[in-house]
Amino acid sequence: MTELLVEKSKVVTFVYTIFDENGSVQEQSDIPMSYIHGIDGKMFEKVEAEMEGKKIGDVIEVTLEPADAFGERDPSLTYTDSLENVPPEFQQLGAEAMFENDLGEQVAMVVTEIKDGQITLDGNHPYAGRQMTFKITIQDIREATTDEMGKGEVADSQDPPVIH
Repeated sequence: MTELLVEKSKVVTFVYTIFDENGSVQEQSDIPMSYIHGIDGKMFEKVEAEMEGKKIGDVIEVTLEPADAFGERDPSLTYTDSLENVPPEFQQLGAEAMFENDLGEQVAMVVTEIKDGQITLDGNHPYAGRQMTFKITIQDIREATTDEMGKGEVADSQDPPVIH
């Protein structure tokens, strides 16, 4: 039997760890995630390219600059207001609030600073503006089903939460 390799239209299952520029673990998942290689667009392009041709058990490590991953920080996505104008449930570091932008899209903002009676909320991705390294272990490779190919996504699988 021929060993399957990561290639277009294969369902790839993996676990991952994301490190920041200092080598500190920022995120880790030991729960297997799956995607359809080259089809569903759920992986960062350079990560997917590194996975091409690999086999079960292979470990890849790829470092991405902000432009290739979570983007640069956008100062227009931060907002500072008087603490008294914000409901009490959001008056703590790390609190997340949903807002609607001018286009009617939902935007999650996180409280990043409370100082001198002012509160700052940030709508940037937490990893925006940062170089991040992805370490991925391939756990399984299989043919995508006709149904999965038609829908463009893996059936009964968790989507990769931050790889895209």
